[in-house]
Amino acid sequence: MKKMLTAAVSRVLSGVTQKPASRVLVASCKYSNNATFEIKKCDLYRLEEGPPVTTVLTREDGLKYYKMMQTIRRMELKADQLYKQKFIRGFCHLCDGQEACCVGLEAGINPTDHVITSYRAHGLSYTRGLTVRSILAELTGRRAGCAKGKGGSMHMYAKNFYGGNGIVGAQGPLGAGVALACKYKGNNEVCLTLYGDGAANQGQISEAYNMAALWNLPCIFICENNRYGMGTSVERAAASTDYYKRGNFIPGLRVDGMDILCVREATKFAADYCRSGKGPILMELLTYRYHGHSMSDPGISYRTREEIQSVRSKSDPIMLLKDKMVNNQLASVEELKEIDVEVRKEIDDAAQFAMTDPEPPLEELGHHIYSSNPPFDIRGANQWIKFQSIS
Repeated sequence: MKKMLTAAVSRVLSGVTQKPASRVLVASCKYSNNATFEIKKCDLYRLEEGPPVTTVLTREDGLKYYKMMQTIRRMELKADQLYKQKFIRGFCHLCDGQEACCVGLEAGINPTDHVITSYRAHGLSYTRGLTVRSILAELTGRRAGCAKGKGGSMHMYAKNFYGGNGIVGAQGPLGAGVALACKYKGNNEVCLTLYGDGAANQGQISEAYNMAALWNLPCIFICENNRYGMGTSVERAAASTDYYKRGNFIPGLRVDGMDILCVREATKFAADYCRSGKGPILMELLTYRYHGHSMSDPGISYRTREEIQSVRSKSDPIMLLKDKMVNNQLASVEELKEIDVEVRKEIDDAAQFAMTDPEPPLEELGHHIYSSNPPFDIRGANQWIKFQSIS
């Protein structure tokens, strides 16, 4: 009995002494300022050299990237919830799973550079500088939305960010036009023109390639290949799934779009290529969306739940960055959990605001249509209603 009691006391004392020791270990943990990582080599087309296969990640950048990706993930999940609660109506295309693309692209360019994309635009809207509050308020059609509640999911804009375009592939020629403006002004800026694998088969994309190459424009064409155009797999929709070779006369590279460091380095490489006066370049980002094409698509009629879960467990972009940071002493699990809590609070506060902010009044319907402020009549419920455009 005495031996049993001694053993029990020993176990208790052991437990008591272990907890403070673990706290001391965490508190005294010395973080590394940076770490060097090997990244996947890009597939190249008409290029002798590509992006580097090693890169340095600083602790500061790692924490910033992690928080941005987590914010986009939580924002999209909240949008899903608000849509199902009918606070958000109409079209709504979510990008959770593709966070490394949004954040990595922004990390590889300058704030003065330009970005235009498709209707799956929430993540890029955030990385280009819009607040979560203004994005969610736009989704719910409120006055404080980034487009005053008139644009919704597909039409968000910020400084040097041109949407959010609802017509499949329409942003291709527009992006080439923005790049033409950059060349005309001689400001050494580039334009990132994003589109999906489904839009890659559009004729206007090929026309934009031709004009950009003909005029030597600083345009980075970026195909976000998430493997499904709406509900059709790339293998069933495209005779060639090597989208990075689709430019024919334009050099291209295929990038691991689930690794933020791969995306960042490839974007830097492409931007330097364009700034050097060599003309356009094409990037294909291999990525994956967890949600369906839009909120009306359950996303499991053309792919299995097992496939989605497999990508989540092996290639999730947030998980990959987290593992890199923790395993190389750039951050601790506890520190990243604190960021998670902070992000969730920010998203919840923004969602509450987006549900309670007033809708725009009817008289603002005509605002920002004309550059001057003329009154004009439109046919409405009262046959003809007079509005004024105020810019």
